[in-house]
Amino acid sequence: DGRPQRAEEAARIAPTASPRGETVLVVEDDNAVRHLVGRTLARRGYRHIEARNGEDALRLCSQAGEPVHLLFTDVVMPQMDGPGLANRLEILFPELRTLYTSGYSDEAVVVHHGVLERGSPFLQKPFTPDVLLRRIREVLDGSEKP
Repeated sequence: DGRPQRAEEAARIAPTASPRGETVLVVEDDNAVRHLVGRTLARRGYRHIEARNGEDALRLCSQAGEPVHLLFTDVVMPQMDGPGLANRLEILFPELRTLYTSGYSDEAVVVHHGVLERGSPFLQKPFTPDVLLRRIREVLDGSEKP
């Protein structure tokens, strides 16, 4: 529309989320959320692998033949929770970074469910594609560590 962007708008859509050859493993039991995250990553140019649960993720990673740089996983899932999956994947990929997500608040996941270490990178659902990409880039760049 020709109007200058406000600084907040420019920062929100700044290309800070551009990939640097990284592969993101998306593990989410909700099909709609998993596919939305996958499409968002693909549009930005990230390589990604989608899995509906921990067992699928482990199988797909063993077949991928390439390193996984970031695990984006729901915290609470049937059979294997996100932190359990992260522990198993860190054996295969020692440099793996993890960004957890949940519909529960960060505090509820930590305190009430007791499954997430305090201070772990976390993204509350629902989230926008811009926020997702920014958080992924922050965790990959190491500006947020567990």
